[in-house]
Amino acid sequence: MPKLFNTLLPFCAMAVMACQSKNTDKTVTTTTTEKTTAKTEAAVTETKRQTGKPAPNAEIMSRKQVPVICYHQIRDWRPTDSKVAKDYIVPIASFKEHIKMLADSGYHTILPDQLYNYLAFGKPLPSKPIMLTFDDTDLDQFTVARPEMKKYGFKGVFFIMTVSIGRPHYMSKEQIKQLSDEGNVIASHTWDHHNFKKFQGKDWEIQIDKPTKKLQEITGKEIKYFAYPFGLWNEQGLPELHKRRFLMAFQLAEKRDANDPLMTVRRILDSGYWSTKTLSNSIKNSF
Repeated sequence: MPKLFNTLLPFCAMAVMACQSKNTDKTVTTTTTEKTTAKTEAAVTETKRQTGKPAPNAEIMSRKQVPVICYHQIRDWRPTDSKVAKDYIVPIASFKEHIKMLADSGYHTILPDQLYNYLAFGKPLPSKPIMLTFDDTDLDQFTVARPEMKKYGFKGVFFIMTVSIGRPHYMSKEQIKQLSDEGNVIASHTWDHHNFKKFQGKDWEIQIDKPTKKLQEITGKEIKYFAYPFGLWNEQGLPELHKRRFLMAFQLAEKRDANDPLMTVRRILDSGYWSTKTLSNSIKNSF
């Protein structure tokens, strides 16, 4: 019996070693597989970014919304301003207080390319991101908003209505170019603020194509973003924006279209009636 045991012992030892080797190989293989899978997923994400194929709409909808604030006129109220108009007119002192509050609260302004890459490809954003947008080409956006934002290193997005360029109380070509050169984004807001829901026939050329070309000539940059006049949009018109290679379009506070969230990005108005506390609460509760 001892002789038999001694004969079998080497085989048992070899079997144990083989077993351990298999387990070790399995662990190494599993770890390697996990790393390979992670690399593959990262490669797929990067390929999507490079080829411009955004994530599925459901994935885009699942990402946390980024606060986007909309401004129009930034000036002191006049006796002739109606109650409704004052919602769209932020007094100068209020605007300065609001911008300071955003800076003191740790918000970092982002631009549309950053928002697009975040929504479409999951690219990270800075902490407490926010986007500041300005509609209609008003001169006070250049003379008041621009220097106030510069104090805090903030950048903005200016949606230009091209019919007003160079007119009294509106920005000139040179001012629009300067905003662009300073790192702000110039984007389209139609020719004359015509209701997007009523576009038909030649409207696409007059309200979208010609203004886009004009803004590209002024800035020397591609115009990739659009804001709906009055914040109004309809599903029928969205394919026309895709056809013109816009990456995103901005409405106001309506619900996003789950079938096309990039073309229905939400914004809220900073009302002339709001205190800094009201604005802060609205940002937290609206997005």
